Amino acid sequence: MNNVVGGKQFADNLIGGTGMSTSTIWLIVLGILLVIIILMYNSLVQKRNKVKEAFSSIDVQLKKRYDLIPNILTIANKFMEHERGLLENITALRAQAIKLDSSMGNIENKLKLDGEIQRQMGQLMVNMENYPQLKSDQTMIQSMQTYNEVEEHIAAARRFYNAAVLDLNNAVELFPSSIIASIFNFKQMTFFKVEDEKERQRINAQEFFK
Repeated sequence: MNNVVGGKQFADNLIGGTGMSTSTIWLIVLGILLVIIILMYNSLVQKRNKVKEAFSSIDVQLKKRYDLIPNILTIANKFMEHERGLLENITALRAQAIKLDSSMGNIENKLKLDGEIQRQMGQLMVNMENYPQLKSDQTMIQSMQTYNEVEEHIAAARRFYNAAVLDLNNAVELFPSSIIASIFNFKQMTFFKVEDEKERQRINAQEFFK
């Protein structure tokens, strides 16, 4: 009982000594909380914008890949008569990827579709081993070298994107920023990852033309 009375007297003395009323102190506390909320919200917005920027970089590189694919398939079609099904699958996947909108809401679908394109293109490169004339075609060699450069840029953009996604996802999941994320509907984003273990080691197109 004495402790309670002493605490009340201390609080009264503190308020009286500073000349502030209880309502003023509460306003200061609320003001501090508001500042913290604003800072956390702005931080979440910055992290989400970084993910958007990173995905835009990936999208630019993916479009470069899609522009190269028709040239590669046109040349391959002259030599790879028994691979018509594979060539048609790649063409169809590319058409789907081009039609798919690059908005943030389509990230998961876009990355999944690109993973399938990468897998099919990898299979095409493997199958090229059976066509010596194709491997020695200078136009194909140049096209595949350019394709390999684009793949390197995609890999670099993927690392940047995944780092940005990890930063955002941590902020969305960890306390106390998770509270702000829940209130303002910030969601965790999808990583750009390779599903097939064989695809984790990026295919170097140049190795198929040695």
